[in-house]
Amino acid sequence: MQELGLLLNGFATLAQQPVALLLAVFGVAVGIIIGALPGLTATMGVAIILPFTFGMDPVSGLTMISGVYFGGVYAGSITAILLRIPGTPAAAATAMDGYELTKQGRAGEALGVATFSSFAGGTISILMLVFLSPMLASIALKFSASETFALAVFGLSIIASISGKFLVKGLISGFFGLLIATIGLDPMGGFPRFTWGIPDLMSVPFIPVMIGLFAASEAFNTIAESETIKRKAAELKQIIPTMATVKRVWGTVLRSAGLGAFIGAIPGAGADIAAFVAYNEAKRFSKTPENFGRGEIQAVAACESGANGCTGGALLPMLTLGVPGDATTAVMLGALTIQGLQPGPLLFKDHAPMVFTLFAGMLFCYVMMLILGLASLRFIGKILQMPKSVLTPLILALSIVGTYAINNSAFDIGIMLTAGVIGYVMQKFDFPPSPIVLALIMGPMAEANFRRALSLSDGSYDFLYTRPITVGFLSLAAFSLAFPFVREALHKRKQALAN
Repeated sequence: MQELGLLLNGFATLAQQPVALLLAVFGVAVGIIIGALPGLTATMGVAIILPFTFGMDPVSGLTMISGVYFGGVYAGSITAILLRIPGTPAAAATAMDGYELTKQGRAGEALGVATFSSFAGGTISILMLVFLSPMLASIALKFSASETFALAVFGLSIIASISGKFLVKGLISGFFGLLIATIGLDPMGGFPRFTWGIPDLMSVPFIPVMIGLFAASEAFNTIAESETIKRKAAELKQIIPTMATVKRVWGTVLRSAGLGAFIGAIPGAGADIAAFVAYNEAKRFSKTPENFGRGEIQAVAACESGANGCTGGALLPMLTLGVPGDATTAVMLGALTIQGLQPGPLLFKDHAPMVFTLFAGMLFCYVMMLILGLASLRFIGKILQMPKSVLTPLILALSIVGTYAINNSAFDIGIMLTAGVIGYVMQKFDFPPSPIVLALIMGPMAEANFRRALSLSDGSYDFLYTRPITVGFLSLAAFSLAFPFVREALHKRKQALAN
């Protein structure tokens, strides 16, 4: 219970620092704005705000950065739900069901559940960070190249779950994504492959492809067809989730937050992986898995609580081991160093009061994220009231600006528009785009770690069956791939018996 006492003291100390509280609110607001804009990620937001923390005291500076981080991860869901434009890579999972809910006139419900789930998942992950740091850190230490490879394979197996009723087409999309992922520099040798002599293809940017597949393709589809989003969605009548809705999604939120915290604690994994894994597990545990992909509120809850659960998990190895869990915490690691603090076990020993005051500040940031998020949704929802002649060019403009902002590259805009055309064609022939995004995330991770594991084992494949965590993840991957086929066979058998 020592941690609880330190945390309560942290809240008392934070309450005496009004500047830190104001900076936390400012950080969350900046994070929400950045996260909602396509192409501008939480990592970019933290990097932008980092220079402003010079000269601040550690608690104020790090709390503001945490607010940007948390707000950025959450806000990617807003445009994903309203316009099918994932503001962040993790929101690509949310877009699958969130946008379907918007088309059904349930945008307010989807946004409210996304906000609540983000708050709950993030808060749970910070509490796990406070009370379970030593245990989770010891598990994360056991992950080497083979375990990370097995995690990536498990992630790829989720393609079977997110493909919906078009399983074969989903697998084809995933394979196509893996082919795209091979373009660029070889992860071990560093030599270019499949670049056709084009320097810009040395590294295929993932985010422009994602923006094109989801946002630009939707704009092209709107131009080609006369269909528009049902305008009753624009009113957002029910934003704050009802108690019945909370009870329905609460189990999913708890499970997904735990998954997110665990995945975040693994160096190299991130919120995007956590969101897709949480989606897969929510579908597996659901009594109505056939609703996933068609507008299932539990899918939104799973993706958002998983992605935000990853934030506390990613902070865990950074604070306890000095190893960042993802790109954003790598920037935050620099912020700690600038403040004269050395992450690692001695940080908790030498600066425990300051660390637990920071934890209190993080929990305050999530409370402010819930308040600011719910307060701003009605205003943000007005974008659905725009006529199609205004909304469609706005989507394309946001896509182009967001894509260009990543690397200041016009070539990236070309990639995005090409991906948009491909995504539009895929929509016409019922090929789901999400497996391509998942393959682009997991493919390079799987390849690099598989080859690294082979190198460490002198070319032997024994790591595939001698390391318990690796065997566990590969077994889960096999089960995840087989599960949709088994479920379909059981469903047909049940129908046959009924007839």
